[in-house]
Amino acid sequence: MSKHVMQALPLLALAFAAPAAAQPVREAPELPDSLPLNRIQVLGTHNSYSIGVDPRVLALLETRLPSMGKLAAQMPEERRREMLIAHPNDVSFKEALSYRHPSLTEQLDLGVRGLEIDVNADPDGGAYADPAAYRLLRAEGVTDLLPFDPAAMKAPGIKVLHMADLDFRSSCPTFRGCLAEMKAWSDKHPGHIPIFVMIEAKVQAIPILPGSTTPPPFTSATYDEIDRTIAEVIGRANVVTPDEVRGTYPTLEKAVLAGNWPTLGKARGKFIFQFITATGHDGASAYLEGHPGLKGRMAFLDSQPGQDHAAFILDDNALVRGKEIKDEIAKGYIVRSRADIETYEAKTNDQRRAVATFASGAQIVSTDFEKPGNAYGTPYVVTLPGGGPARIAPPAR
Repeated sequence: MSKHVMQALPLLALAFAAPAAAQPVREAPELPDSLPLNRIQVLGTHNSYSIGVDPRVLALLETRLPSMGKLAAQMPEERRREMLIAHPNDVSFKEALSYRHPSLTEQLDLGVRGLEIDVNADPDGGAYADPAAYRLLRAEGVTDLLPFDPAAMKAPGIKVLHMADLDFRSSCPTFRGCLAEMKAWSDKHPGHIPIFVMIEAKVQAIPILPGSTTPPPFTSATYDEIDRTIAEVIGRANVVTPDEVRGTYPTLEKAVLAGNWPTLGKARGKFIFQFITATGHDGASAYLEGHPGLKGRMAFLDSQPGQDHAAFILDDNALVRGKEIKDEIAKGYIVRSRADIETYEAKTNDQRRAVATFASGAQIVSTDFEKPGNAYGTPYVVTLPGGGPARIAPPAR
């Protein structure tokens, strides 16, 4: 082989070498990667999987359930005050459920970076496959009900729906399916702003119809199944976990108060899971069993300042609790709050709650109306100020 050929071989090798791997496109590149995770603000959606309740079911609810105000009036004083903070408007259940969302994929394409998924235990399968409302309506001769496919509900595994027998139509009826849809979107957008996913354990049901479902209880095995499913579908390496935030600090809260959240650069392309129940801060205390301070767990737990596991706080009423939210954020906690509650703001086309919530600095601002169009025909819609999928959160103080 000639000298000239020998000299050319290295150049040929370079020419035919595999191209360098493309770097992920950084979403919202104007945000510095050095920014702590708890200093960003994103738009989220409430009950993100919901594709709406059939109007005939809403009519059933109208005759069988009191309005929010009447429900609160029946409660002892302390519970009534708590109820009116979380549910401040006297709306009917029909109004409260008059919203729907496009698929999780479409929401993420719109720039939503906070999702909410309601999970229901179903270890044997089939617990939610025959909703009482549809059974009752079919017995009355109604045949043109909105679509509901029971097939996906029959296999064992955690199901995704809002209210057994009443509000059960979901764009992704299984927890595994919802996570798989999120992961598929994430894989196509590897440099995305981190996605916050709030998981609500539906530990109670409202048995108001004949033949209502008795939901299987949440057990330690259910909570372990939730974590295991996240790890299997999303991948542990793709999740910002309590252990990561705690680091070498003695408790998760001490790490949070010290500002030990990862940077945006380290969190890009990842997920942050947050766990709640409808029964309040201590409703999911079983999630802590065997995992003190959330050690080894995949999700942060709704908490109150002073608890060892405090890092994430659900504080939904910025019009009443704006000062408290600002204080929580100034200390380092991550807060989810709502721009609208039970569709009242869409009904009245009132942006005051949304404006107050964004101004509070809450990192996840949740809405039922992320795109134009609602049951009331008003122009109400909520978008992140300035547009885009994230911004630097307003200063807490």
